Amino acid sequence: MLAMTTPWVLFPTPSNQLVLNRLVSSLHFFLNLFSKHILLPMNKPAHNWAFMLATLMLFLLGMNMLGLVPYTFTPTTQLSMNLGLAVPLWLMTVIVGLRNQLSSALAHFLPEGTPTSLTPILIIIETISLFIRPLALGVRLTANLTAGHLLIQLISMAALTMTSISTTLSLLTFITLMLLTMLEIAVAMIQAYVFVLLLGLYLQENT
Repeated sequence: MLAMTTPWVLFPTPSNQLVLNRLVSSLHFFLNLFSKHILLPMNKPAHNWAFMLATLMLFLLGMNMLGLVPYTFTPTTQLSMNLGLAVPLWLMTVIVGLRNQLSSALAHFLPEGTPTSLTPILIIIETISLFIRPLALGVRLTANLTAGHLLIQLISMAALTMTSISTTLSLLTFITLMLLTMLEIAVAMIQAYVFVLLLGLYLQENT
């Protein structure tokens, strides 16, 4: 719980007064840019989800970046945590589709023009692909963050071990570690964006 709530301390406290500073202005710019980009391909009914998607993006981004701070734990490296986010959000998109456009939602299970002999197989395949979506959301986020963190750990241990063997090799390994850390920062940001983007695509299909 401490790791999950810590990123929110970094965000400014809402105020009734107009407070303009670099942090608030940067946050507003990011939210406006993200909302325009993520909602551009969506239907108008899906725009009601803008606040939830932006909040989810900031939440995932904060937790992913928190894991790059030394001696901290990243909750999003746990599959149970990611599935706890992915399954309810995916289920909400499915429920919205079944409530608002039942015939269109059911039509996804059987594409138009399918031969009668292939109908049962296609329905089974589309059903499986539908239920795999939340699993793919959770596993993708977990695997990418865990792999990056493990690689950083291994290279940092190698750099420390090589200190007594060769200063040059240790320095080269440390430079590699710094470059990998920069790459992992980009991965943490991209994976948060991909999670929200895929959720937005699922929402687009059901609105």
